[in-house]
Amino acid sequence: MTRAHDAGAAVAAYLAQHETKGLLRFITCGSVDDGKSTLIGRLLYESQALFSDQLAALEADSRRHGTQGEDIDYALLMDGLSAEREQGITIDVAYRFFSTDKRKFIVADCPGHEQYTRNMATGASTADVAVVLVDARKGLLPQTRRHSYIVSLLGIRHVLLAVNKMDLVGYDFAVFDEIVAGYRELATQLGIDDVQAVPMSALRGDNLLRRSDNTPWYDGPAVLEYLENVDVSRDGGTAGFRLPVQWVNRPNQDFRGFAGTVAAGEVRPGDEVVALPSGRRSKVERIVTADGDLAVAREGQAVTLTLADELDISRGDLLAGAHDPPQVADQFAAHVLWMGEQPLLPGRPYWLKIGTRTVSASVTEIKHKIDVNTQEALAAKHLELNEVGYCNLYLDHGVPFEAYADNRTLGGFILIDRQTNATVAAGTLSFALRRAGNIHWQHLDVDKAARARIKGQKPRVLWFTGLSGSGKSTIANLVDKRLHAMGFHTFILDGDNVRHGLNKDLGFTDEDRVENIRRVAEVAKLMSDAGLIVLVSFISPFRAERQMARELFAPGEFVEVFVDTPLAVAEQRDVKGLYAKARAGQLRNFTGIDSPYEAPDAAELQLDTVGESAERLAQQVIDYLVD
Repeated sequence: MTRAHDAGAAVAAYLAQHETKGLLRFITCGSVDDGKSTLIGRLLYESQALFSDQLAALEADSRRHGTQGEDIDYALLMDGLSAEREQGITIDVAYRFFSTDKRKFIVADCPGHEQYTRNMATGASTADVAVVLVDARKGLLPQTRRHSYIVSLLGIRHVLLAVNKMDLVGYDFAVFDEIVAGYRELATQLGIDDVQAVPMSALRGDNLLRRSDNTPWYDGPAVLEYLENVDVSRDGGTAGFRLPVQWVNRPNQDFRGFAGTVAAGEVRPGDEVVALPSGRRSKVERIVTADGDLAVAREGQAVTLTLADELDISRGDLLAGAHDPPQVADQFAAHVLWMGEQPLLPGRPYWLKIGTRTVSASVTEIKHKIDVNTQEALAAKHLELNEVGYCNLYLDHGVPFEAYADNRTLGGFILIDRQTNATVAAGTLSFALRRAGNIHWQHLDVDKAARARIKGQKPRVLWFTGLSGSGKSTIANLVDKRLHAMGFHTFILDGDNVRHGLNKDLGFTDEDRVENIRRVAEVAKLMSDAGLIVLVSFISPFRAERQMARELFAPGEFVEVFVDTPLAVAEQRDVKGLYAKARAGQLRNFTGIDSPYEAPDAAELQLDTVGESAERLAQQVIDYLVD
């Protein structure tokens, strides 16, 4: 009985020890074929983190796909995609869990190819440590520098420089020392203070789990020893309490709590908190969890807080310590890593998600893009796939934030394409553009309704869109004449006319087209506020910009009129000779030829110019307004 009791106690103690072990998230990164997958595979194998069927499958796969003859190919544990096994490279980010007596680990094996840099950034966004592998035969490569820059950008403060394949250079200390010296210089430029260099061979196991006799000149920790003992607690930054509200918990009329994960600091019942962005204050009554109430909640814990007062709080708001709340702002300087297949264009609207809050946002200016190999600042008007830019951001609502260096949750964000809902960028906030806080709406006693009432009309914006030569301007001009004859107050904003003044500094690149429409939409908004019926006749080829324009107006005020003319017909009407010049290569970025036109999905009016005259189509617009 005593022996059984002792065994039970030992098992309980063992389980308790593993429950309280810390968790370390780390990534492996570097250039192609530096041995990242082999390193992790060997760690999993040596730490006995594999089941017997996994071992059997690994041995069979090694014989079928492996590159090590009769030996085990540890990389196959990570290269899960068939394309990766065929090519011998890693494409996706592969996550694995393993554990030792001292720590639990989640490791992300990141791809080495430049085209998959966005995948690497995904893995790095939650990591505490980066294991940067370098092939001892090749030294520091451009992708090593690229990944190290992203490691720095995403706030990873600890780097393990694993100089791999030392067996292939005869365990030469001079080779190791030269690579380490070069990397430390790079780390200093990037602001990475903690770099531990280890000479190793992932394939042979040198300095992987324990110190190797093949490197008697090395007296530092083995790779696993470093990972088990590195201190990743975050000093500095904010010590104040922060909880982004993920869900308002209202199971019945007697309970209302605010659920989320503590992003920083700690909170106790009785602590005063402030809800942002509203600024309303209250005190914490209870800290509720599935296992009962807590006396204190700390960073990383998922909890529900109840407050002493009924505050209007919803998903996306932030609860913070009242003594040290974060700022609220709507304009920022930020680093942006572009992940979209289509380029980032200033002025184009995106959704920005920060913490649990989603708002509309646009890049107002690209200050410069960054050569991630040399850290040189380069002029740029747009960002292509995998490029990093330093940008100004504008949000349509203020959000509580902190610099990414202080708080990843409140300083990191993603941009989402509003048409496809695809994530197209990841970014880090640097600071608020404080001039935004000095600008306020000035109250006007004579408002839009009063201006419209004296004109006896309801403001409208008729947005005519279609290819060059579709007949937009002709129809808009006819509508304007008839409305004027009927006594309405109107004004036309025509694409060609506006480019003689307001937009004469803009060309016809995609970036300039976006800015062209943004300016015109803002002018149309001002004219609408004056009570006018505004007719806008612009090609406006991109759905995103037309949607951005629509969102400036109240429901029902914006009328999209699609002047639907096939390209062949528009070319036949080419009175200006523009299509002929574009076909001859004399005009670049011409819509319909070498620049796309995105037809509306659900325009209020669609005018078929092939089967109807301009006069009848103009009357359709008039009838729509009258109805």
